[in-house]
Amino acid sequence: MPDEPLGQREFSLLYRSTLVPLRRYLTRLLGNASEAQDVAHDAYLRVYPTVSSQAARRPAALLYTAARRLAINRLKHRSISPVARDAFIPEMAASGEPGVEQQVITRQELDILEEAIAQLPEGCRAVLLMCKIEQLSHREISDRLSIAVSTVEKQHARALRLLRTALEGRFDS
Repeated sequence: MPDEPLGQREFSLLYRSTLVPLRRYLTRLLGNASEAQDVAHDAYLRVYPTVSSQAARRPAALLYTAARRLAINRLKHRSISPVARDAFIPEMAASGEPGVEQQVITRQELDILEEAIAQLPEGCRAVLLMCKIEQLSHREISDRLSIAVSTVEKQHARALRLLRTALEGRFDS
């Protein structure tokens, strides 16, 4: 932008060139994208006066140093106080249970899936259920059904393909 002062232009360039990599770095460090966004915001606020006055020789290094220190402070605070303060107030704590609407939707989706599985050819259905429900390997299914591993692989792939076709468009909201 031609009308903005030189220092603000430099800060804008810093912001645009570092926002995504800084958030990615902080997300890896903190393990939480939302917290990383907060820390990145705080880091930009901290370095803004120095960068906009052009007093920083290496603005990106200054930004990353500030962000790392803020993230470390956040991690230290987490180790001291790992539980959120409102977790002790029952009215403030969110229920872990899904709501009635979500339970109904889930039940309907499960019914649709069960119906689609029931429509599969017998061999495909047996292989699919052993893979997904019993968590058997293709080799174990091959031994149990006395068929070749390649047949199990083909039956499994066919079952998935038929299910995908049967369910296409059924779960769109």
